[in-house]
Amino acid sequence: MIRTLHVLDHSIPLHSGYTFRTAALLREQRALGWETFHLTSPKQGEISAPFEDVDGLRFYRTPLATGTLAKLPLGKELALMKRLEQRLEEVALEVRPDIIHAHSPVLNALPAIKVARKLGIPVVYEIRAFWEDAAVDHGTTNEGSLRYRATRKLETRAIQQVDHVFTICEGLRADIVARGVAAEKVTVIPNAVDIGSFNLASPPDPELQKKWGLTGKTVIGFIGSFYAYEGLDLLLEALPAIIEKTPDIRVLLVGGGPQEANLRRQADKLGLNDVVIFTGRVPHSEVSRYYDLINVLAYPRHPMRLTELVTPLKPLEAMAQGQLFVASDVGGHKELVKHNKTGILFKAGDRQSLALAILELLGNRDHWPTLKANGRQFVENTRNWRNSVANYREPYSRLVKHG
Repeated sequence: MIRTLHVLDHSIPLHSGYTFRTAALLREQRALGWETFHLTSPKQGEISAPFEDVDGLRFYRTPLATGTLAKLPLGKELALMKRLEQRLEEVALEVRPDIIHAHSPVLNALPAIKVARKLGIPVVYEIRAFWEDAAVDHGTTNEGSLRYRATRKLETRAIQQVDHVFTICEGLRADIVARGVAAEKVTVIPNAVDIGSFNLASPPDPELQKKWGLTGKTVIGFIGSFYAYEGLDLLLEALPAIIEKTPDIRVLLVGGGPQEANLRRQADKLGLNDVVIFTGRVPHSEVSRYYDLINVLAYPRHPMRLTELVTPLKPLEAMAQGQLFVASDVGGHKELVKHNKTGILFKAGDRQSLALAILELLGNRDHWPTLKANGRQFVENTRNWRNSVANYREPYSRLVKHG
């Protein structure tokens, strides 16, 4: 039996693609008969106990970093890593893992490397996105800046020091190998879905349709966090051309995030307040009811390093529910979506291409059953968590044997 200590940025009960992927990985590792232990960084937030049990998983917590250092621009990252290193050593001595498995960002990897080397335990690092690229999208740095280059150096140093590297897609794998890491030392654990958690879309709830003014309307939708890279501004730019051909269109934006205020202003400026509906965040238990309101999901991600390299979960979740969707042809989407077979791809950053893709899809209803069936079959047979997690077997076994 393999005992693994996972080091995480944050976890459930917080809701994000990061936490949902983590929970799925942990449950599938346990299904293999492995023991898993889990520690979150100070970025989980205020804690009231040294651990928390959530949905059958126990998460050890790390207190917030405090003191003068934690209040300084670069000092807060150093303070976070120091606090995490201390807590990680405590937990590792308690649970005695065979492997320490750090997950993005590099702020988790560097403390994990130090503790693992000190205790003589193999250490692996799983990269879901590079920290420097995420910072560009959040607006805290620019590609090529001093901070960007320094962060990139830290990431490269971490992946060269660990015993094995895991990542979520081929785009990131190629980037990691290009940094001087042997190809055999990098394994892809693809994003996937738990089929049992997704039912095929049901007819829309008439009361919910009425509540949001969607009765008798054709609905384009997005459900998730409103980050700049998601490209929702492009969707709004494309709307006038879509409305011209299909006047009964409504756009349903479910969720919230950093770009919400900008999107509301944009909708107002374009005179689309009656067309674009912002629901705000909805309880997780209600999300499937909102998916049922939508005819076509839109994933118009902008072209940038982050989206070219990283595969998202949303298109897979759409396929699992038998939903129709259009997606920009960034690398992360092309790795998941077969154009005109499981979804519709359009030219990234091109509002005319987006408008045309939506209009053609809406006008070709005979093709809908095939698209829906192909997508569901893809996630059932290929992109499920059981298949993805099986890729841990060989590296884990080899490291534990050598350890």
